[in-house]
Amino acid sequence: MIQHTGYCWGCGEVAEMQHVFIIGAKGVSFYGGYESFVQKLLEYHKDNHAIQYHVSCKANGEGSMNVAELTGASEVKNGRFCYCGADCFLVRVPKWLGSAQAIAYDVASFKECCRYIEENKINNAIVYILACRIGPFVSRYVKRLHRLGGRVYLNPDGHEWKRAKWSAPVRRYWKESERLMVKNVDLVICDSINIEKYIQKEYASYHPQTTYIAYGAEVTPSKLEDNDIQYKNWLDKHGLRDHLFFTMVSRCVPENNYETIIREFMKSKIDKDLAIICTENFKMLQDMENKLHYSQDNRIKFVGTVYDQELLKKIRENCFGYFHGHSVGGTNPSLLEALGSTKVNLLYDIGFNREVAEDAAVYWSLDDGCLAELIERIDKLSEDEIRQMSHKAKKVIADKYSWEFICDCYAKKFLECKS
Repeated sequence: MIQHTGYCWGCGEVAEMQHVFIIGAKGVSFYGGYESFVQKLLEYHKDNHAIQYHVSCKANGEGSMNVAELTGASEVKNGRFCYCGADCFLVRVPKWLGSAQAIAYDVASFKECCRYIEENKINNAIVYILACRIGPFVSRYVKRLHRLGGRVYLNPDGHEWKRAKWSAPVRRYWKESERLMVKNVDLVICDSINIEKYIQKEYASYHPQTTYIAYGAEVTPSKLEDNDIQYKNWLDKHGLRDHLFFTMVSRCVPENNYETIIREFMKSKIDKDLAIICTENFKMLQDMENKLHYSQDNRIKFVGTVYDQELLKKIRENCFGYFHGHSVGGTNPSLLEALGSTKVNLLYDIGFNREVAEDAAVYWSLDDGCLAELIERIDKLSEDEIRQMSHKAKKVIADKYSWEFICDCYAKKFLECKS
């Protein structure tokens, strides 16, 4: 089946191609799960002239992108620019909507996709929606796209409706939105086998079409040496000793089990620090301080954010161990990054985490004393045992989660529409 024949932004020639429209990420070259995914997809497929990507980018408000600062991007013309061979289009949303901007952004992006597809007479287009934000509004646009001969794919992410940060009415909205998204789309692409099982069971009455393609991770080491001044300055700034600290990298939210990790670390008797890399959540930190009095333990160090990816990778490589407390499903990018670089990984025992790490990590529960005992046991591992754990973790990533492999899986899935 021949797709739309037209100008290829990336290769500068007329070609037959599969058009894929991606909405739900804030843009390209951002630090974030979906944004990193889109960036990798464009990088690995920039020379693949069988696929033409069109990517929605947030033009204003929180999380918007400044195209002028995007290396390699073309000049913006009529709200569109070229980046890594992709046709990127800017979408504006009313700032007064506050947290509802994300919903308005996805709806406006889908509307623009339909307009562009219809105006350019693109056949068999795919619109790939990242996350289940627009369930109550999606049906009309799916129907419109179907009339244009297109298909709608969905990545449902994890269980957004379980996140404690949302009020009860908002959680109900997320759950209903998830239901309506699954009901209306043509294919659900899950980045976790457990999420795929959940979709099939929870929404069996809709007979959803699903497939599994994992999230990816880098396996290359940091460009920084152990004695690099940037890394040394970071250690000195936070009073840390090379190789003698644990770390965790996550949002400071209840479902990441901060309280359990900090409480159990404080119970342990080890002579190592805990460097917590996160954005600050003042209310949650104050609540934990009132409960745990963690500020009285000099080993507990909140060190802020680290946006430099080479520095973050060096921190992961040189820490003694990594805590992963995520309890809301899906393949978590920070877990993959940790497995690809950190020697010893201590994970909250839930199906999503075991699915990814298998026997390349150690696991803990919320039971009192469980994690503290595990920390002290890990602290006594021999160098040979640590090397074996590190090798297993890196092999898991190399075999199943490399970006090259993941992007190849996506190319095959998108190009199925051409046959």
